[in-house]
Amino acid sequence: MKTPPYLKKGDVVAIVATASAIRDGIANGIRTLEQWGLEVRVSHSVNATWNTFAGTDDIRREDLQTTLDDPIVKAVFAARGGYGTVRIIDGIDWTKFREFPKWVIGFSDITVLHSHIQRQTDMPSIHGQMPKTFEEGSAGSIASLRKALFGEEYSLEYSANNHHNRLGEANASLIGGNLAILQSIIASPSDPVYDGKILFLEDVGEALYNIDRMLWTLKRAGKLNKLRGLLVGGFTSLKESDPPYGHTVEAIIMEKVKEFDYPVAFDFPAGHISDNRALIFGRDAHLQVENNHVKLTYDL
Repeated sequence: MKTPPYLKKGDVVAIVATASAIRDGIANGIRTLEQWGLEVRVSHSVNATWNTFAGTDDIRREDLQTTLDDPIVKAVFAARGGYGTVRIIDGIDWTKFREFPKWVIGFSDITVLHSHIQRQTDMPSIHGQMPKTFEEGSAGSIASLRKALFGEEYSLEYSANNHHNRLGEANASLIGGNLAILQSIIASPSDPVYDGKILFLEDVGEALYNIDRMLWTLKRAGKLNKLRGLLVGGFTSLKESDPPYGHTVEAIIMEKVKEFDYPVAFDFPAGHISDNRALIFGRDAHLQVENNHVKLTYDL
């Protein structure tokens, strides 16, 4: 399998808006990338608006295609998430990307890109902070992104005090991202292969009953049956119904995977949270879920 080359000082990287309009707030992200010694190119879509989107579908598609095809560009950062990547993904030609792979970085709506890349090209990509979220991101999350991009050895570990965790170990490639996006692309050309993988899930702003519904969709589609492990990141700003739904996110998730024996780790430091640590999707990883500790390491 080909893999994108790690970044080095002097490399050119591009920022592209594939989804919602930016409006402001990426100056800190640009400054941070330049401090890493990178040359930053800002695509037209970053400053474009069309209704809720960062320019028309054609503008966003052309910007993404141009940066993916440009051999000078070594990494493509999604400026932000929001909504809109699914509207352009089927118009992207991946021929040059397969020949000259590069890192694609983002989270939330960018789950469409990650999943499509894994399904169509089998290349790794990075679920991590975007220029729009750099300012609110923790120092640890920004550092983890730099390490992943520059090929420095790192691991993700934390104290595990959640009694819902299921202990165990797993060695497998990592996939996943935003639950709502993953559910929405089932049976499409962007739907990744779940069997034999470690799955990461996160979401924001959803009603608890809708979390339950989306997980039932994944379960009924057979997506949870043959996983090697499950990582549950931030499920934030959740909405309660009236009367209350009556179940926590942990209980909702464990109900769907109770008959399986793979390890499950809650409170993983990634998602719509400040401490959104970088995850390398499509790269082999080792997961350890112990009584008081969770650790994920990569074979860089």
